[in-house]
Amino acid sequence: MNSAPSLSLIVAVYNRADVLRMVLAAIERQSFRDFEVVIADDGSGPAVRQAVNEAKSLFNYPISHLWHEDLGWRKNTMLNNAIRASETSYLVFIDGDCLPGRNFLADHWCEREEGKVLLGRRVEMSERWANGLTLEKVKNGNFDRIGIHELLDGARGKALRLEDGLRIGNRSLRKVSFRKADRILGSNFSLHKKDIVAINGFDEEYDGPGQGEDSDIQYRLSLVGVTGKSLRNLAIQYHVFHARTQPSEKSLRRFEEVVKSREPVCRAGLERIKG
Repeated sequence: MNSAPSLSLIVAVYNRADVLRMVLAAIERQSFRDFEVVIADDGSGPAVRQAVNEAKSLFNYPISHLWHEDLGWRKNTMLNNAIRASETSYLVFIDGDCLPGRNFLADHWCEREEGKVLLGRRVEMSERWANGLTLEKVKNGNFDRIGIHELLDGARGKALRLEDGLRIGNRSLRKVSFRKADRILGSNFSLHKKDIVAINGFDEEYDGPGQGEDSDIQYRLSLVGVTGKSLRNLAIQYHVFHARTQPSEKSLRRFEEVVKSREPVCRAGLERIKG
């Protein structure tokens, strides 16, 4: 590892320490090694701190753990803290319940471009798969593939978007697949730090998931000329099952306000802007 890493992987976390242990083990398997990890912890209990401290002693990559008190959903505040704490000029964002495949960071790094935000996908794995997941399966890479049981889960509607678990390394094959990602998923995207700084980071006026950490960011980036680049069938990621969440009414209204204003720079972000 170089003294200064090239890439910062920001992991948004809220509880689920058992799953975070597996995510951190999957990060250890990365084929691309020149990175740091910043844990953006939105007020988890002590089990998460214990999981992070264990990882620091087990794994060969630098980890910093940022935490604030649990006062309700403040993910965007903690993501801004993570941007400030990051030591590199390129940022990758994931959630603490998503397992990155072996070439996840390599794909983000190799596909980066000026003026682009990279749009990754994730495979929505079944509850059966999640219940059978173990730390050993992650460490030996057995989670990083779609087998017959997963295909059966998909056929029964228990798993979704299994096709996004197929990594297509050949650029020409990806071009003829006609399968493009066109929107940010907060659990799988990357960009140059300067671009997210240009819009003042994440808008802390959102009070729940589903808008402020993805749709809002993509819209405001577009206003400063940063456009999306699809990473479909690259940067493979597996989501560990949990019940779906819905955007709050306040968050939906906030996004409508942002679109109406066409203002790329939020007022409650990396810096507090008066007015």
